[in-house]
Amino acid sequence: MFSALLAVIFVFAAPFGARGHEMRWVDFGIPAKAMAKAMDYDLNSYGKPVHVDWITLLAISGTRCGGNWSNYKPNEMESDAARIAGGERPEDILAGYSSYAHYQTAYRAVLGGFLGEHLREVPDKDNPGQVKLEERYGLMAYAPIAEGYGFSHHKDFGNSRSYGYRRKHFGNDLIGSVGTPIIAVEGGKIEELGWNRYGGWRVGVRSHDGLRYYYYAHLRKDHPWPEHLEKGMCVAGGEVIGYLGMTGYSTKENVNGMKVPHLHFGLQLVFDETERDGYVQNWIDVYEIVELLGRNRATVVRCQENKDFERKYRLLDYHYASGD
Repeated sequence: MFSALLAVIFVFAAPFGARGHEMRWVDFGIPAKAMAKAMDYDLNSYGKPVHVDWITLLAISGTRCGGNWSNYKPNEMESDAARIAGGERPEDILAGYSSYAHYQTAYRAVLGGFLGEHLREVPDKDNPGQVKLEERYGLMAYAPIAEGYGFSHHKDFGNSRSYGYRRKHFGNDLIGSVGTPIIAVEGGKIEELGWNRYGGWRVGVRSHDGLRYYYYAHLRKDHPWPEHLEKGMCVAGGEVIGYLGMTGYSTKENVNGMKVPHLHFGLQLVFDETERDGYVQNWIDVYEIVELLGRNRATVVRCQENKDFERKYRLLDYHYASGD
């Protein structure tokens, strides 16, 4: 699965073909505060004559600072949002820059499934104890840890690992308690469900558009995920897909080989199917994404019949609801 030569410090992509843009690499280092700021402009302008797309704003900023987000200036994003709302195009704002299409394509590949129109269950104020479906536009991606469960994490992407062979750590470790419900960040299809000597019990979910592969590893011994989960089935963002544990680092199945209970959470970009399990894999640093997704944490309840957890309120994006 992993290789010491994986090219993951930068997001690398093969030609996009029908997408009309060939991307080589980009450093995805957008701070959570910048993503949140751009997202707020998007949310607040939805339904207005000019909708200010958050990824467009991020691509403008990324172009201006050359992908080095330590040079990002919040006041410039404020000006960019006002200019777009006034009818200007990104090409007008970035006169003299040539890399906008590159950053637009890269950032949309990473974040393209996060915001959108969807159906969400909410409490029905007129009927206590009941829920109703509402049409919404907003954040459809969830934090990987359920609401009400504490965790800690730090910037550990790229750190050294030595089990099996010397390699880099291509994910973000979320430290928590054994049994904590793990949440599907985004809707998609389960591509992996089972044991891996490095990741222990793990679940892999591929987004509906095929661009993002979410990897959840070191799940709980004996009961790593809800009993109904199967490889090949579709899940929606916000569903419980596992329980935090400390399995892995063992050739023998169902062994707690980790010293500290945690979730290894990773995100791989897949622009060509040869990259999915190929020699070169495109993993990105998800620390800031986890920080951003703290805005949307799934509420879960425990089923008395099988003791598994399940989400309390459903979210159905239109892609998932249509069965595509």
